[in-house]
Amino acid sequence: MKKSLLNFSRIFVGVLFIFSGLIKANDPLGFGYKLQEYFEVFHMDFLSGWATGIAILLCVFEIVLGALLLFGFWRKQVTTGLLLVIIFFTFLTFVSAAFKVVTSCGCFGDAIPLTPWQSFSKDLVLLVLILILFKNRERIMPVTENRSVQNTLFGLVLAGSLLFSQYTYSRLPILDFLPYKIGANLPELMKIPAGAKPDEYQIMYNLKHKETGEKKVMSDKDYLKTEIWKDDNWEIVGTPESKLIKKGYQPKIKDLLITDASGTDYTKELIENPYYNLIVVAYNLKETNDDGMSKLNALALNAAEQFNIRAVLLTSNSAQDADAYSKKMKLFMEVFYADAVPLKSMVRASPGVLLLKNGVVINKWHYNNAPAIDELAKEYFAK
Repeated sequence: MKKSLLNFSRIFVGVLFIFSGLIKANDPLGFGYKLQEYFEVFHMDFLSGWATGIAILLCVFEIVLGALLLFGFWRKQVTTGLLLVIIFFTFLTFVSAAFKVVTSCGCFGDAIPLTPWQSFSKDLVLLVLILILFKNRERIMPVTENRSVQNTLFGLVLAGSLLFSQYTYSRLPILDFLPYKIGANLPELMKIPAGAKPDEYQIMYNLKHKETGEKKVMSDKDYLKTEIWKDDNWEIVGTPESKLIKKGYQPKIKDLLITDASGTDYTKELIENPYYNLIVVAYNLKETNDDGMSKLNALALNAAEQFNIRAVLLTSNSAQDADAYSKKMKLFMEVFYADAVPLKSMVRASPGVLLLKNGVVINKWHYNNAPAIDELAKEYFAK
């Protein structure tokens, strides 16, 4: 029984750590964005600039620990490392859940969104299993005692996880779990279907008895049901509060609003353009790769001159900063503005580019592997 439990714990924890590490390594920039949220919560903003690098290291660490556990190598160090990691993450997810400071832990990236309490429950289960492994670490048998083979396997896992993380960071995620993935129909993803239930809210009143000073908090339904409003001794204090009691249907894209510098809404015009158009995304121009922007600017210019393709730049910077950047880089593209959150989801690159047609994401690229105009013409524009 003990052996079976130990083997189960070893396989379950090892596979889960590898899976979790690979899912996040598939999108290290997205994991970095999640780390920045935690840094803000714990007032560690000085680490924000290192968030992506830290994200890659954490992904690699998870994958390596999971693999070494399955191999049974260096059992004392590995089980100690696992225990320290799970204690840290259990604390982190508890803080997120209890104080509602981070709405999603990012444990499995965007592939499997978990609520803070779900993440905390998952970590508690892992904590129990890892404690079993730690207590019985001497019983963990390696698949081989050969030191040379152990070092070779360790090196291969380490190098493989590093290369995979670097590749997805310098290109784009191999598996895209975001709503702006290739093939997505953006206008459809922004709609609420007919008959879908909206959010349900309840109005809460703060009441005070004029003579006794007694206070009550009452919902709008109870306020009418009890007919307390007929009693002149009770008065409403302050402004009634609207409280969400049940979430309704949520469209996959609910926060995209594209405007010009004056605030005019251009979302529909740009997203539903029936022709090919290029959307260059750089959510923060101060952190955007200038060489990459120059490359995409040239691509946009050639596409416009040769095929009359509209190209725009989306950013979350102020109009003043965007204008200064546009002049510095001699940008050909029109500049529009949107919130940073949807821009980060559009393409995991700064800058990155999406090819849209009639609201559908035809393709998307990191600036490192953006195609030349001849490739775009052959594949899309000249057909």
